[in-house]
Amino acid sequence: MNYYIVIPAHNEEDFIALTLDSLISQSVLPKKVVVVNDNSTDKTAQIVTSFAKENPFITLVNKSSEAIHLPGSKVIQAFQKGFETLDDNYDVIVKLDADLILPNNYFETILNTFEKDATIGMVGGFAYIEKNGSWILENLTDKDHIRGAFKAYRKECFLQIGNLKPAMGWDTVDELLSKFYGWKVVTDASLIVKHLKPTGANYNKTARYKQGEAFYTLGYGFLITSIASAKLAIMKKKPLLFIDYIKGFWKAKAAQTPLLVTTEQAKFIRKYRLKKMKQKLF
Repeated sequence: MNYYIVIPAHNEEDFIALTLDSLISQSVLPKKVVVVNDNSTDKTAQIVTSFAKENPFITLVNKSSEAIHLPGSKVIQAFQKGFETLDDNYDVIVKLDADLILPNNYFETILNTFEKDATIGMVGGFAYIEKNGSWILENLTDKDHIRGAFKAYRKECFLQIGNLKPAMGWDTVDELLSKFYGWKVVTDASLIVKHLKPTGANYNKTARYKQGEAFYTLGYGFLITSIASAKLAIMKKKPLLFIDYIKGFWKAKAAQTPLLVTTEQAKFIRKYRLKKMKQKLF
């Protein structure tokens, strides 16, 4: 199986070399790696260029966009820019962040998992962050969710879900749509990915409302949004975020913000989420 990687990068000079080092050290190398330099004002581009000279499968694409860091849309627009430069001779497409250190067997393990079962649409490991000198699980999501920082998709699944949505919630809707179309989403706890920059480190107040908007655009409805908002606020140990999320939901509803899914898909998503919530309660 061939795999291609796209890495959106904005001002990642502190981390990008570590990420690229871990890619060129993979036991099964990627056929292509495209780094999209998204309006960086630091040495990100120079670092990638130096890696590309030694490793011809790495290429750099430059993109100019607004500097403001809004979760979701900016990163996926950069991903899309990189994806458009690729041919379609891949079996697996990967969206990777520029602040990760992957174990050397990461993609060999991912490809083996895909090869074992043709109904698996997505595979990923787990994110760990450094705390007091040791690496601990970045516990923001359920164990069956693949973090947006490292998403690997089987080509057929990726195309069927319609690529990635340039909006916050893209890394939840991709999994929900995969399940809607009958694909399995698999996480592998043996694959420990070091996440060098904690999630949401650069998000501002606008971005906090965006989470509630994302719940709305996923078709969750108010009940599921309330439960999901409370859970996320508790996990982040910031209870007041619950209010921001609910405000974001109502603002999106009042503005009649378009959903990321069809009516049929939204119905499936609500049913699926409620089923998962009941399983955890009982």
